[in-house]
Amino acid sequence: MTARPSLTFERRCWEAGEATVVGVDEVGRGAWAGPLTVGALVVSPHGRVNGIRDSKELRPNVREQLFERIDGWARAWSVGHATAAECDELGMTDALRLATRRALEVLGAEPDRVLLDGSFNFVDWRPSTALVEGDRRCLSIAAASVMAKVVRDRIMSGLATEFPPYRFESNKGYPAPVHRAALATHGPCAIHRLSWSFADALPNAEPVPSAAHRDTTSALATYERAFAGPGGTLF
Repeated sequence: MTARPSLTFERRCWEAGEATVVGVDEVGRGAWAGPLTVGALVVSPHGRVNGIRDSKELRPNVREQLFERIDGWARAWSVGHATAAECDELGMTDALRLATRRALEVLGAEPDRVLLDGSFNFVDWRPSTALVEGDRRCLSIAAASVMAKVVRDRIMSGLATEFPPYRFESNKGYPAPVHRAALATHGPCAIHRLSWSFADALPNAEPVPSAAHRDTTSALATYERAFAGPGGTLF
């Protein structure tokens, strides 16, 4: 049975005097290409959007429908990204911190408490609580996961036109068979995470050329042109 997230954890915070509670969740951690994306969201105290679940439990068309409804309902929401190059340079934990800082910086609300999915609390600069299975149990985290997933999927679909062999529009940078086959034939492109173990086994193939994404700066410029949050703001 699919879990239905609730406001139990948010209410506990509100009762403790923490008025602004921000749910945070990430997508793209296990991808081989593209950004790591973190969503941050403050639920509205008024009304409710039915059907919110952990984004992994929802079909793409349902996520898109929920995205529009959550956008109109949430008190505030934002996303932040760490590029593939930043994931390589920093490692996943620090890249996760970077993407989260970027999301919180543009949220438009000062958090009194941050609620995170998982057992590891990586937000050590704000009052925060890690919740095991938070994306299934906590409404603000689940809603943040939906927003982050839709934004990242849109970005990867847009990047697919730059790197056609990898079919990013269908696999979103995860290791699907067509993605693996393209890597074996062409090698990595400029948005692959080259520090991941999959890169060690790649042949000396010629990389797929592209006019964009030769470095972190140009990749971020592309993400800024993608839909990335209220007002189109990325950071």
